[in-house]
Amino acid sequence: RIMGAHVSNYMQQLIEEDIDAYKRQFAAYLKEGIMPDMLEGVYAKAHTAIKAAPSPALKKDNPADYKPKRFKKQRMSLTQRKGRVAQKKAAIQAQQKQNEKKKNPKK
Repeated sequence: RIMGAHVSNYMQQLIEEDIDAYKRQFAAYLKEGIMPDMLEGVYAKAHTAIKAAPSPALKKDNPADYKPKRFKKQRMSLTQRKGRVAQKKAAIQAQQKQNEKKKNPKK
């Protein structure tokens, strides 16, 4: 299993059964020109490369102007929160007034 025999068997099975699924699932392998019978050699080459230099590659430093993405919302101050609540209240009150006008039109 460590040499990719199971992947090679699956590739052969997909070629025989559904060529479109094979092309979709192994597009990167096809782009590199790797066929199912070549897979064991690719795995062996990767294993020898790892054994030759087992330490992970050094990470690249970020450029000086790099700014990481932030997915957490910035905290609002008390005055910002109160202003937001006041806006929501005003919107709800305006909607209620509009609904009352629709229910009780003046003649």
